[in-house]
Amino acid sequence: MDEGQAVTGVSLAGGAPGAEVPAGYKLTEAGVIPQDWALGRLADFGVFRSGSGFPLVYQGLPSGDYPFFKVSDMNNEGNELFMKVANHWIDEEVRKKLGAAKHPIGSILFAKIGAAIFLERKRLLSQASCIDNNMMAFSLTDHHACQRFFHYLFLRLELGKLVSTTALPSLSGRQIGAIHVPVPSSDEQRTIAEALSDVDDLLTALEKLIAKKRAIKQAAMQQLLTGKIRLPGFSGRWETRKLGEIVSVRNQKIPPSCVTPDTLCVELDHIGSGDGQLMTYQNASFSTSTKYCFFTGDVLFGRLRSYLRKFWHADRNGICTTEIWPLVGNPEQLDSGFLHLIVQTNRFIEAAGISYGTHMPRADWSVMQNFEIRLPPIAEQRAIAAVLSDMDAEIAALERRRDKTRTIRQGMMQQLLTGRVRLARSGEPCP
Repeated sequence: MDEGQAVTGVSLAGGAPGAEVPAGYKLTEAGVIPQDWALGRLADFGVFRSGSGFPLVYQGLPSGDYPFFKVSDMNNEGNELFMKVANHWIDEEVRKKLGAAKHPIGSILFAKIGAAIFLERKRLLSQASCIDNNMMAFSLTDHHACQRFFHYLFLRLELGKLVSTTALPSLSGRQIGAIHVPVPSSDEQRTIAEALSDVDDLLTALEKLIAKKRAIKQAAMQQLLTGKIRLPGFSGRWETRKLGEIVSVRNQKIPPSCVTPDTLCVELDHIGSGDGQLMTYQNASFSTSTKYCFFTGDVLFGRLRSYLRKFWHADRNGICTTEIWPLVGNPEQLDSGFLHLIVQTNRFIEAAGISYGTHMPRADWSVMQNFEIRLPPIAEQRAIAAVLSDMDAEIAALERRRDKTRTIRQGMMQQLLTGRVRLARSGEPCP
């Protein structure tokens, strides 16, 4: 390890030459770091090895001696941190025949070729594994180094910045190995990794709780919207109606120039998929194409690629792309909150999937207006909508807590991995 010149644009310590150096710290080419930390290259601590070719004939086996991971396996549920779920396995005999490297447990895995590099996904191997030749693994050789600490260092690296603008982006172990990183003692590495792991555990628990609450809500929708379960105090008769009899599309078109510049303007990508949330928005002054008007209480439904499940119960007036239907129900027969629930159901999404257009499929209103729905009395509609809205509010609160925890985690990584904040270890206070 040394205090040599850091690779431009990828140092972790922060700070700039000429910055004021606090007592107990030193100025290096990578920035201001604690006096007792070293500045080393990643290659000082481990080795980089690329993956191996994986012929199609050997793919698809559900078991074996080693998982053979491909880039797409990083998307598998359960592989958010450790690579545990594999779509392909091989045995030792096939591994030797292919000449595939066996990467040890704890190796840090990432994409080395193609657009996947820019997703900045870095995972840990939970067991000895093989990987395909679109990936690379970093395995520690320094026995005093902490794998989780180095994984957190990798999470902060922006490997996409190392890629040259070529037709096929790629990374080499030599490039990444030359990156300088500030490294504390092995004890402090473990202390930092434990603190960050505790936050990761909280995030994992929150994600599981959110998934559980969503599943409960889906089950409640299935029961309440079909009348299989009735809320206390309701016993009225339900009727079957066609959507077009009680719902219309508010399809009056208007140029954005005809509304005030600060009018809310909603595009398809402003609405989250499947969660009914307006993630972001813009003002009418930033749009030029013709729009639909919508009003508070309208249910906006994305008719383009309806399988993306883009819906929003408008809580204010505005304009939206014509790829969104502003749906308005007859207020004497249909509560808007109940309509918002209807458009979330699998039945509705499947019906909207009967579309026109191959590359850009759009839901067809001539089909949807014949879509049949079961309606309880409007008082019961409102009660059902209120119950499920409370569930949505609970999920949204958990999501806000999760997002806040993620922000805290990012701040902790910034402070702890650069030594700006020191943690007590061995029962002694930090300087």
